[in-house]
Amino acid sequence: MKTALITGGAARIGAQIAKTLHKNNFKIIIHCNQSKDKAQLLCDELNLSKADSAKVVVGDLNNIDSINSIIDSVSSIDLLVNNASVFYPLSVDESNSENWNNILDINLKAPFFLAKGLSHKLTSNKGSIINIIDIHADRPLKNHSIYNISKAGLKMLTLTLAKELAPSIRVNGVSPGSILWPQEGAEISEDQKILMLERIALKRQGSPQDIADTVLFLANSNYLTGQIINVDGGRTLNQ
Repeated sequence: MKTALITGGAARIGAQIAKTLHKNNFKIIIHCNQSKDKAQLLCDELNLSKADSAKVVVGDLNNIDSINSIIDSVSSIDLLVNNASVFYPLSVDESNSENWNNILDINLKAPFFLAKGLSHKLTSNKGSIINIIDIHADRPLKNHSIYNISKAGLKMLTLTLAKELAPSIRVNGVSPGSILWPQEGAEISEDQKILMLERIALKRQGSPQDIADTVLFLANSNYLTGQIINVDGGRTLNQ
């Protein structure tokens, strides 16, 4: 079995990626920070179907020492999925240096240093990296200025690493559109949801499984690198 590390793998899209890769013969390392209980429940579920096929690693992606501890805990790896992300509304006027550091550290700095720190282990297995980006990396979402910048940076990081780490490591990205409604302080109104759905060519949200299936496709596509796939139901056609 190959081994995949999924950051932010305890819930939502990250958990579905973990389940899908596990079903397709990957051992899973579930990274979490605050969602330890959810991570352990998912880990137990995966180990119940395949013994010793999943484990949890806890770490704060705002902290470089914690990132290094995560790297040190991984003995062998075939796939790094940089999924962990923070998303909350913040206008330019409301933004401060603490917001900047929090969002940029988790959404951009952590993927870079995880890729850097795990590159030798990935090289040994001819592995790959998949970054979960966002369609707003190309077209900014109003009142999410720092978030937009972080995801635009993650897109460039994907392209840069694809060139820098070739030919030993493939690096690709997935840019979700509307997949799950925002939570934890980023909620939107029912009217906003209706307006968003109207702008999607397929007139509906996607699902975490749509993202997970694309991750699996890229993980298995041995002649793809430097590619970013929009999984957005045609949302970018109307942006």
